[in-house]
Amino acid sequence: MNEFSVHDSTMFNAYQPNGEVAADRWVTVRHLFDSGHVETPAEKWERAQLLFESRDYIRAAELLAAVADEVPFQTDLRLLLARAYYHSAQLGKAEAQLRVIVDRDPVEHYAHLLLGRTLERQGRPEEAAPWLRLAAAFGGDLAEV
Repeated sequence: MNEFSVHDSTMFNAYQPNGEVAADRWVTVRHLFDSGHVETPAEKWERAQLLFESRDYIRAAELLAAVADEVPFQTDLRLLLARAYYHSAQLGKAEAQLRVIVDRDPVEHYAHLLLGRTLERQGRPEEAAPWLRLAAAFGGDLAEV
């Protein structure tokens, strides 16, 4: 093992245990020498997506929550935030985000599905059932309805 095979996201040469480059390395490296650079919401969104893809759900959720405060009406962002909360077992926060999404966009199929799964995971199957039926109907799976 050498210094380049150790996973440490604070190092410039940060690698994951499988030898791949750390997810947020390439996003942040562009601005190493920009002393006054302030990360834009788009850059934060890009970095959060990379963190999510690398399964660092807690850090992705923290970053996505900050971006959601800056651009509160982005459905895709809130959906990814809800997914990050779900995967990091922050189910109450996932539920809250999903309820915002279905209130704003009542035909967002995946939000209904994830809300149903989130409620099931919290031990609330009776509350989950209508959301799962809606998700099945929106997804075209009428056998499930």
